[in-house]
Amino acid sequence: MKQVYFTGDSIISSLGFSSQENFNQLKNGITGIRKMNNPVFYPEPFIASLIDRQKVNVLFPDDQYTLLEKILILSVKDALKSSYVDISSGKTVIILSTTKGNIDLLDKSLAARFDKQRVLLWKLGEMIAGYFGNPNKVRVISNACISGVLAINDAAMLLQNDIYENAVVVGGDIVSKFVLSGFMSFHSLSPEPCKPFDTNRDGLSLGEAAGTVILSVNPPKQNEKLLFAGGASANDANHISGPSRTGEGSYIAIKKALKEAEIETANIDHISAHGTATPYNDDMESIALSRHNMSSIPVNSMKGFWGHTLGAAGIIETIALLWEMKHNTLIQTKGFQEAGTVEPLNVITQTEQKELNYCLKMASGFGGCNAVLVIKKVNS
Repeated sequence: MKQVYFTGDSIISSLGFSSQENFNQLKNGITGIRKMNNPVFYPEPFIASLIDRQKVNVLFPDDQYTLLEKILILSVKDALKSSYVDISSGKTVIILSTTKGNIDLLDKSLAARFDKQRVLLWKLGEMIAGYFGNPNKVRVISNACISGVLAINDAAMLLQNDIYENAVVVGGDIVSKFVLSGFMSFHSLSPEPCKPFDTNRDGLSLGEAAGTVILSVNPPKQNEKLLFAGGASANDANHISGPSRTGEGSYIAIKKALKEAEIETANIDHISAHGTATPYNDDMESIALSRHNMSSIPVNSMKGFWGHTLGAAGIIETIALLWEMKHNTLIQTKGFQEAGTVEPLNVITQTEQKELNYCLKMASGFGGCNAVLVIKKVNS
């Protein structure tokens, strides 16, 4: 199969409007999670990580597009600046990752401004493709919180099998009254910024973001290249919302991804975990990694910086991992202070330098779904 290269990326989040801005904030230990008091979202104060919506409207003032459409398009445009890929080519596929899409259009005040179909996920994809003049049907990946990693895996598969030459993988979700109410009903939100893997963790923080990663079978010009080495997914069907107590799905996904990458666990230099800061998710990941004898490998979670950004999470966290590899930098796990998982983990507590050649990205979601991908650094 053909090699697949990462050739461009962009993150739009509470920490900035480019990958560079976001990575600088991550290195400096800056979190975008804040206490909010906005009755439009929720009648009581809540914790979340929100994009600067005023800046979005300055950069993209066209009111024919929804907030989510705007941040997705802005992210794609920014990613294209660092990539040679032609998004209008029939050789390029667009893959959209989202869990809720234009869910804010359920609000009657917004619904009146847009066609009813705009709330449908396929229509969201069509709006993005139409903006960029891409002739292909957009592939929509919506599989809970593994959507972003799954979308990247899907893109790599299409390119490896000569179906397309390039893939623009874009993902995003926004914080809305619907999303907040849903997670409140689960009692899964922390009253403070989340604390991944910490003994005092008590729930997740919600966030909103858009991320784009561009893949191609055509190698970039720089000598140091980052390749998609392998990926896999597995579903243990444990529970509609609760992760497996044995980490079975995550364990299987890791095993399959490593096999496709043709490496052993000892080759992995760093792991970017899902790390939601909920008691059961973090324990589950610790069990899955322990079963692979990977407990000593440096691991982090980005949720303490951005919150859980749902359909964007797997994409923006993979981009952060790409930048860690490019700069040989391990980013700290924001919010972590004291180990508290059922199996030990080597949680990164302080941002530091380390040579990174093989890295692993994990994701998990409702319904027992799990996904993993492996990134490889090569010099040529």
